[in-house]
Amino acid sequence: MRLDMNQRTLRRLRLGALALAALALGVALGLPRASAQAPPVTSPPAKGLPRDVRELAAAVDKAAEDAAALSARYSGEFVSAQRSELTSRIAGRVKNVMVDEGSLVGNGAPLLELETEYLDLEVRQAAAEVARSQAALNEAQRDAQRKAELVAKGSVSEAASFRSSSVFAQAQAQLEAASVRLSLAETRRGDALLRAPFGGVVERRMVNSGERLAEMTPAFVIVQMAPLKLRFRVRETDLTLVRKGQGVEAEVEAYPGVKFRGVISVAGGAIDPATRTFLAEARFDNRDLKLRPGLFARVRVLTGK
Repeated sequence: MRLDMNQRTLRRLRLGALALAALALGVALGLPRASAQAPPVTSPPAKGLPRDVRELAAAVDKAAEDAAALSARYSGEFVSAQRSELTSRIAGRVKNVMVDEGSLVGNGAPLLELETEYLDLEVRQAAAEVARSQAALNEAQRDAQRKAELVAKGSVSEAASFRSSSVFAQAQAQLEAASVRLSLAETRRGDALLRAPFGGVVERRMVNSGERLAEMTPAFVIVQMAPLKLRFRVRETDLTLVRKGQGVEAEVEAYPGVKFRGVISVAGGAIDPATRTFLAEARFDNRDLKLRPGLFARVRVLTGK
């Protein structure tokens, strides 16, 4: 009887060893799992089995878990959601540069200021023209009203009233044109201050104080820091595992042991025939600004396994 128990134990060991070898070979060759929906449910080894059998069964279970994890792990790179090359809308001499490369800036933060002496004079001149036009309009309006009253009394001809009305209309047009010129002068004055279009980091600075800056000359490159996108490629065999709205975890070497959470925003699309993969993107809020564009990451899609 003891001999039969030993033979059964040896048979279990051989079967377990064969199963482990087959599983390891399948993982090495990249063979798909039998079911992509859920991993097989395994029960813990019975306590009555010999120790070496229990260890072998535990190793088989761990290999199966590792294979399932490999199917949902990828590598990717963090990229900025926005990257902008800022240019000056007007020409002028640089009066002051407020930021340098590597500076964190908020949305609307001032970056650069041009000299504004001539721009201030243009605003004053345009404002004076508006005031003159307004005075002329007021006088033309009073004259038109007087002529209309005199026409009603028969004191002046209707032709005189028409001329007054025409002068009043011209004064209105002149005031509108002067107001437009004032708005343009004020806009040019405002354009002397270059502001950040969104919050981010200054990647490049290409100007210095005292330089002459021509229109549309690049001055800064701003890269958005929050949120960030994580781009990675997924094997075609995992097409059903990666879907928009799923959660992901990312780890980077700069923060060992820290897991950053994001949500898949892009998944699917065309499969590259050369690599048999497709592109996926996840968004990370990066509110603490720990992550940086260009960081490589190990990605795990949270499939619920």
